[in-house]
Amino acid sequence: MTTPAFMPSSLAAWDGLDAHKFRDEREAVAANLARMPLDATERADVVAEATALVEHARRSQKKQGVVESFLQQFSLGTREGLALMCLAEALLRVPDEDTRDRLIAEKIGSADWAAHLGQSDSLFVNASTWGLMLTGKLVDVDDEARTDLPGFLKRIAGRLGEPVIRQAVATAVKIMGEQFVVGRTIQGALKRSNKEGWLCSFDMLGEGARTMADADRYEKIYADAIEAVGKTSKSQGPEHGHGVSVKLSALSPRYEATHEDDVWATLYPRILRLAQIAAKYDINYTMDAEEADRLALSLKLLDRLAHEPSLGGWTGLGLAVQAYQKRGFETIERVADLARRSGRRLMVRLVKGAYWDTEIKRAQV
Repeated sequence: MTTPAFMPSSLAAWDGLDAHKFRDEREAVAANLARMPLDATERADVVAEATALVEHARRSQKKQGVVESFLQQFSLGTREGLALMCLAEALLRVPDEDTRDRLIAEKIGSADWAAHLGQSDSLFVNASTWGLMLTGKLVDVDDEARTDLPGFLKRIAGRLGEPVIRQAVATAVKIMGEQFVVGRTIQGALKRSNKEGWLCSFDMLGEGARTMADADRYEKIYADAIEAVGKTSKSQGPEHGHGVSVKLSALSPRYEATHEDDVWATLYPRILRLAQIAAKYDINYTMDAEEADRLALSLKLLDRLAHEPSLGGWTGLGLAVQAYQKRGFETIERVADLARRSGRRLMVRLVKGAYWDTEIKRAQV
């Protein structure tokens, strides 16, 4: 039997999501607060499950390590923690030392590191808040910092571009980065995750195609990663084995709603080929969420994939949904409807605030 030709217009219903894209935030928040998605029993079950997970995680750490203490003190909820994580991400892309020095001076010099002195139960953090940042070693706080902290910070900030300071910051950033990056290669990531007993959806940091050559290269990297994960899956199935998350912007330099024809001609064949590899090994394959501008387009791609005959009865196809999105509830409802229409079980991973900073900055321009 001949398969009907694909018509992009058949997926136009997804464009309706954009009707609430610019909804007033206060109105959206009020509407969400008025909803009661869970009854009292369900809410109690969620709290109990969350509590059990946290308690288990704490018990698994017989003694909180140096890095855990450091991260607890400089969490992402503080300016200092955000400064370090911004550095961890940005320094990977800075090509020259001069720019690196200026970036370090801006991020570190503007943060209130002094507020953390004496604020942690960990001797490492108390004594080395500055020692780590300045030397990368466990050292005591400078005597000058105790007697004239404002002056000390001002003088230190002025020297943050020196090579020794740059190296110290790089060391601290590396320590933090290891908490969020499982490995430099898929083989290294698999080895570490299996040793730790983690169940992962592997992602790659920093990808984004600017040319078709970039897209070709990233497709091969993803394909190799899916093959590597698949070969170690031991037929566990998508729920109980590792998976791979794919950023669609890595597979096309024109992944934009204004270039939808290009998306169907060049991007869709790539994500289908990758999905077919994942289906062959019966592992999870997640389409990552990106900017709000791409939401409807990404769901059109998911819709077509969910109806692909070549994927058979595979149940590992999934997507990431941004919980902070004003369209989050509607997205979930539409995806559930897609699962029913296609007859394909879909895996969903909730993320909290991916691309939030980018979208805030764009709104400020």
